[in-house]
Amino acid sequence: MDTQLFHIFRNTPTGRETFLQSLYFCRLMGASPVVYVPKHTKFLMYFERDVVQVDLDSSYLTASETAEKHARELAEQEGLDPGVFKAKNFTASTLPDIPVDFDFMCCPRSISDLTSKIGLGYIGSRVRRIIRSAFFPVLITSPSFRQWNSITVFFGGSENAVNALRLGARIARKTGMKLRLFTQVEGGKTRDDYERVIVESGLGDDMSAYVDDWLLFFGGRFEENLYEVPHDSLLVLGAYGHGLIRDLLFGSKMETIQSVMPNNLMVAGPNYVDRRA
Repeated sequence: MDTQLFHIFRNTPTGRETFLQSLYFCRLMGASPVVYVPKHTKFLMYFERDVVQVDLDSSYLTASETAEKHARELAEQEGLDPGVFKAKNFTASTLPDIPVDFDFMCCPRSISDLTSKIGLGYIGSRVRRIIRSAFFPVLITSPSFRQWNSITVFFGGSENAVNALRLGARIARKTGMKLRLFTQVEGGKTRDDYERVIVESGLGDDMSAYVDDWLLFFGGRFEENLYEVPHDSLLVLGAYGHGLIRDLLFGSKMETIQSVMPNNLMVAGPNYVDRRA
């Protein structure tokens, strides 16, 4: 089966920018876009450990009569043949069930709030829950389309960071792009300590094959060191979540990254599995 990216299409100018980002990712990765043009403002995603109800804002129903046509035109302009997902199963008459067996999913920073209310430093609670529960990683787009020409993995030595490195190597393998690591050294650790984690995680060969730069910071404020990350790099992060009812909080460094960096983000949650490794 082809690698697939799932995208909820919004037939608006901002929705077009998000979809262009998905198409760019698909073209680089050799993936197929699967487009969902919603007919209702709610849907369910049944994950193994959670059921996520997504409540879309009304802009996702804008000009529904031309939405599929516009999505197809944009994809074809990029040389891609999009699949169009049609909901067949419904938990309720206006509550379709969306499958969760895709390889990637694209989300704006929020899929449940009007774009005018969303700032750079806010990832909506439903997006957070998807990240926490999904086996697939989530592409979180910048507000407007921007190309990325390298990959930067944030690596702090945790299990979530290993997930991010595994995902970054996967993207580098497919795209042929430069892969760099970013590490804010903590607790008196050395480069050898981080390299040991990489080797013990079975990623030593990927490290040798794809990583050609490592930004190691032994001091300075994390927020200031982020300036060294190129603006045209895809940022790859591993995330974990706390809490179920209120907005999920990720690790403090990821919260900082997503609040100050305008780059596109690719986030692997704690359940991420590379099914094609």
